[in-house]
Amino acid sequence: MQRRVNFAVVLVVCGVLVSVVACQKKEAASLEQGKPAAAVPHKKNAWVNYPKQVAKLSPQAELGRQLFFDTNLSASGKMSCATCHQPDHAYAPANDLAVQLGGEKMDQAGTRSVPSLRYLSYTPLFTRHFYFPTSEGLEDEGPTGGFTHDGAVASLHEQASVPLLSANEMANASAQNVAQKVQASAYAKQFQQVFGEQVFSDPNQVVHQVGLALEAFQLEDVSFHPYTSKFDAVISGNATFSEPELRGYRVFKDPSKGNCAKCHVDNVGAGGKPAQFTDFEFEAIGVPRNPTIAANKVASYFDLGLCGPYRHDLSKETNFCGMFKTPTLRNVATRKVFFHNGFFHNLDDVMHFYVERDSQPQKWYSSKNGKVQMYDDLPKQWRSNVDHINAPFDRKKEAAPALTEAEIKDLIEFLNTLTDGYSRTPGGE
Repeated sequence: MQRRVNFAVVLVVCGVLVSVVACQKKEAASLEQGKPAAAVPHKKNAWVNYPKQVAKLSPQAELGRQLFFDTNLSASGKMSCATCHQPDHAYAPANDLAVQLGGEKMDQAGTRSVPSLRYLSYTPLFTRHFYFPTSEGLEDEGPTGGFTHDGAVASLHEQASVPLLSANEMANASAQNVAQKVQASAYAKQFQQVFGEQVFSDPNQVVHQVGLALEAFQLEDVSFHPYTSKFDAVISGNATFSEPELRGYRVFKDPSKGNCAKCHVDNVGAGGKPAQFTDFEFEAIGVPRNPTIAANKVASYFDLGLCGPYRHDLSKETNFCGMFKTPTLRNVATRKVFFHNGFFHNLDDVMHFYVERDSQPQKWYSSKNGKVQMYDDLPKQWRSNVDHINAPFDRKKEAAPALTEAEIKDLIEFLNTLTDGYSRTPGGE
């Protein structure tokens, strides 16, 4: 699916609101001289509107915090939300398993990798058609938004409550089981204070309200959206990129090179909204089939993203088969598994796959009768959905990769600037 080219409004290395052309010229001149383009200091957060830090959580969010860490809410008594979404690992798994284990005995494998819970607050509602204004009118960007890898969940509170009843996660048999556990918890009285004395009379409502409390916790607690990366410090004028980081950022933005910014948007948004490093849209990039996922041992099983098997409303939209939501790249360098099926385990392999997918497919895909099975995690009839238009996926077989080894190294240096913890405050010193 052809999508718009992302033109940056501002390049952060200049540190102030100037035209793209002037900023690019300054950056290019600095690089030619062998020096990084220095950020021009200015008042912190002068044009980036970082979310305000809440001094104290609301009663509903505080309740959500307790729910988030409560292993008693699972059938096994061993799994909480924090089991897979670990706070000290950007609310993602700390291990390198492609999929996590859950269920009543903690031995049931999932079918998709677990994403981070950071930076979800700006996720738009799912829409089949997202229209983007251009000089020639409105351009249909296709499906956009929603939660989970296939965008099937409409809200953060619904996403938060899904694991409670999932057989390979917290594995409660019914809403009644969840309600009973909440009613028996140490925070039961607090639950009634927040949602009403009669709250436990309707188990389905209890599950819904658990989701609302978890949503409030994720929206209010700054740890879910800290914006404390070096990138944020640079864009606020409180730091400068190193030469490798700056070179990597140029590769990131170059539409003929990495072209990363096309989907992982680095622009400051309307009203000074911090860069989210995702456009919330969907893409089919042909990630190799992961044989370590138990479900994949059945040859006829395919995870098709937008058109199934977990969402059914788009099952007839076969041009969407194989498309998954573009994740944020914030904290990507802390990840130990990548993509919806966790096939890759380090950024170096991810980068090489991006630039060698079509020119050296034998490195990435399985073979049958001596023939490489391109895009082997998709049925043959839908392999044409895979992106062949946008760099770096526009290379023909035996063509030179879009990036050199040095450029890959520099790009990874830049991606490391998206890791939180560089400063103590959003965009801080």
